[in-house]
Amino acid sequence: MPKKARVLDVGCGSGQLAAALSSRRPDLEILGVDVLVRERTYVLVQSFDGIHLPFPDKSFDVVMFSDVLHHAAEPGLLQREGGRVSRQFVLIKDHYRTGLAAAARLRFMDWVGNARFGVSLPYNYWTEAQWHNCWSEIGLRPEQLLTQLGLYPVPANWLFGAELHFIALLAV
Repeated sequence: MPKKARVLDVGCGSGQLAAALSSRRPDLEILGVDVLVRERTYVLVQSFDGIHLPFPDKSFDVVMFSDVLHHAAEPGLLQREGGRVSRQFVLIKDHYRTGLAAAARLRFMDWVGNARFGVSLPYNYWTEAQWHNCWSEIGLRPEQLLTQLGLYPVPANWLFGAELHFIALLAV
């Protein structure tokens, strides 16, 4: 994140990730938006319709989507909106549908992590090619792409980590 960045966390849920980021980077100003605003949140969270971000063009330095785009009805449109309201970067942490039984593994992880909160579960997982085609179409340029995240301890990482997760820093 750039110094003193204004950050929009799209689909932030309770805002725990934004709060953790703020505690490590107090220079950041972070606002969250979500379609389901929870009773208890760790940062200020505004409601939005899931497609149109209610902010003027170039309102934020960074727009962040962490494990949210596969829940979106229109993930391409939402990424375009992220590019519209960002001055510098769109940061995405999401999934690639790749590897043995990838769709089934992703559905299981999604259900375990989100069903209890009433989060929409369309199980809309894209391949790597679909992500890159979308970014190209809407004018987002990959600056950095990480695919070996090591999110889980071994052996869980073999089943739930390998080839399924990525983080992309995209320039607008």
